[in-house]
Amino acid sequence: MRIIFMGTPDFACPVLSEIVGQGHEVVACYTRAPKPAGRRGLELTPSPVQVVAERFHIPVLTPKSLRSEEAAEHFRAHDADVAVVVAYGLILPKAILDAPRLGCLNLHGSLLPRWRGAAPIQRAIMAGDTVTGVMVMRMDEGLDTGPIGMAEKIAITPEMNARDLHDRMATIGADLMARALGALSRGSLHFQPQAEDGVTYAAKIDKGETRIDWAKPAPDVHNHIRGLTPFPGAWFEMDSGKGPERIKVLRAHLGARASGAGAGGTPAVPGTTLDGNLMIACGTGAIQLAEIQRAGKAPMQVADFLRGTPVAAGAKLN
Repeated sequence: MRIIFMGTPDFACPVLSEIVGQGHEVVACYTRAPKPAGRRGLELTPSPVQVVAERFHIPVLTPKSLRSEEAAEHFRAHDADVAVVVAYGLILPKAILDAPRLGCLNLHGSLLPRWRGAAPIQRAIMAGDTVTGVMVMRMDEGLDTGPIGMAEKIAITPEMNARDLHDRMATIGADLMARALGALSRGSLHFQPQAEDGVTYAAKIDKGETRIDWAKPAPDVHNHIRGLTPFPGAWFEMDSGKGPERIKVLRAHLGARASGAGAGGTPAVPGTTLDGNLMIACGTGAIQLAEIQRAGKAPMQVADFLRGTPVAAGAKLN
C-alpha cells in the first residue's frame, strides 16, 4: 500500500522500519522539525524518525501546522491509501484525517479507553496498573476516541519502569501495526467502538509533580519513581554537607521493613533514612534506593554514591 508515515520520537522508529520491511511504499514521512542542540543551540538535531526515514530515502516533511488548506492539498497530493501515525506531536484536522483512502491509523500505548492522552505509559505505571497494551485505532477528531482495529496486552511487571515499558511497547507495536496493515490491505481489518465506561486521561507530565512525596505509602512512591524513569525523573533533595542537592532516583525497590520502623521499632518520619544504605521511610513502608543521579553527573549505583558520601541513619530527605 501507499503509506504516509507520521511520527517523531524513537518510539515510532520500529514501526517505520517494520512497515518498510514489509514492502509497503512509504511515500512521505511527516515529523517535527529539527531542534536546536549543542552548547549555543546553533546545531539542528533531526528527530529520530527523520533519521530513519532518510536512511530509507523517504521524503521528509516538517510542517509547523497542518491546519491550512495548502497543507491539506499537499497531503492529498501524496495519493496515499492510509496514514500511519505514531506519537507525531501535531493535531490532525479533519481535512488530513479524511485525505487517505482508508483513513489514518494510530498506534496508541494503552488499552483504550483507559489512558487517553499524552502520557499513557507513565500514567499506567504511576497508577500501579499491572497490565496495559498497544492498540491500532482509526483516528477521528476526538482525543484517542476512534474505533479499535487490533490490540495486544502487555504485563507491567513490579520492577518495570517507563523506559522498559516504552521499549517493549515499541517492539510489540511495530509488529501489531504491520499485522493491522496486512489485514487492512486484504479488507479484513474490522473496527469496534471503544467502551463508554472506564475512560481515563493521561495528562502530560508536569514538572511540579516530579518531586517525591515520602509521606505516601511505599508502593505509591515506588510506582511514582518507576513511572518517571528515565524522564523527567523523580527526585528529592538532600544536604550532604554542601547545601541542598537535587538527586534523581532511577531505580528503587520496595523495602523489606514494611512498617518503615526506625530504631527500637518506633515509626520513622517519612523521608528519613532507616540505615546507612539509603533505605527511606515512607508514609507506610519503606523504599530502598538502588540507582541515583546527582545534578550534572552520570547515573550511579547507590553503593558507589555512599562510598564517597556516607549517609547515616536518621538523615532527612526533602
